[in-house]
Amino acid sequence: MNLLNDISFKRLQGALDASNIRQRTIADNIANADTPYFKRSDVSFEEMLKEQMNGDLPVLKGKVTDPRHFVIGPSSSIPTPVVNMDQSTSMNNNQNNVDIDREMSLLADNQLRYNAYIQQVNEQIKMMRIGVEGR
Repeated sequence: MNLLNDISFKRLQGALDASNIRQRTIADNIANADTPYFKRSDVSFEEMLKEQMNGDLPVLKGKVTDPRHFVIGPSSSIPTPVVNMDQSTSMNNNQNNVDIDREMSLLADNQLRYNAYIQQVNEQIKMMRIGVEGR
């Protein structure tokens, strides 16, 4: 019985991984705010997950009993976070495109998302614990 391996936990784990990568990326952007020719990066995950979840999924889903079987129907794979470099803009005369105010607001937004993801994971574990223990 694998309670923590359903699709919702995989999505939350992917979101937590994306949040961690985003934290490092924003910190790197802030650290290089004065570096000439540095181009900022950002992380894409939530958009890809939303596209995957809103896609037209077939109703039929095949049961996979062997890892060599083909997957029939929607796959339970979660997209991986992608770091994209913004080459199109320039904020300073030295061709750097890091806006420190924007990066700080993105950092605060990422922290709020991370806290929400952790709270959701804790609530799901709590619900499973109540279901297993019966209290």
